[in-house]
Amino acid sequence: MPSNAISVAPTRRRVRSIRDRLRAAYGRPIPAPHGAPVDELVLTVLSQNTNDRNRDVAYARLRERFSSWPAVRDAGEDAVEEAIRPGGISRVKARRIQQILRAVGDDDLSWLADAPLADGREYLMSLPGVGRKTAACVLLFSYGRPDVPVDTHVFRVGTRLDLFRAGASLDEAHDEMLRLVDPDDAFEAHVALIRHGRRTCVARVPRCADCPLRRMCPEGRVRLAAGGPTRPRAARP
Repeated sequence: MPSNAISVAPTRRRVRSIRDRLRAAYGRPIPAPHGAPVDELVLTVLSQNTNDRNRDVAYARLRERFSSWPAVRDAGEDAVEEAIRPGGISRVKARRIQQILRAVGDDDLSWLADAPLADGREYLMSLPGVGRKTAACVLLFSYGRPDVPVDTHVFRVGTRLDLFRAGASLDEAHDEMLRLVDPDDAFEAHVALIRHGRRTCVARVPRCADCPLRRMCPEGRVRLAAGGPTRPRAARP
């Protein structure tokens, strides 16, 4: 497959071109910050290792069965686990949700709206089990802060586009997205890359011939020159 060398140095200008082509293909997503960072923390925990539908069912059941986040925090672990069971690995998630709620206490985290971005990220990552992606989700979706969560789709598409160096860690990929994406485009970049990763730049057999980025994508050019999809690169998260 493609060499590990960067074919085109990743720059903000190049990322804007990617943004424009994805916007033409999939539309422009409109951000709608909801101002509920604790909700987002719980939702992001529930999203791990499951699909959006199961996550949403688990979240709805949790909110139906408990009147507040303090009630979830103080409930028995078995009761929380039963409520979120449709989301999978429910015992682990129940324990993690309660650990986070205990660490947060009575703080509604509204200060994240105006705190320096690095300070907000550092605090969130100090919570039990909260990593860079979860912190970015809370900042972006709760208050529209310019952080770009790098999930599996964003990492896969960004790697194929050579936005990240070969062998980059997820933390490094997050740093690169902060460097490359204009702050006002953080939400659009995240959503557009996810849409592209789900619809076209899929993991096993990407649809390179139909890709709006095929002339910009080093891996896509190699696949097309070879006459069709070949084996994807190894070591994708």
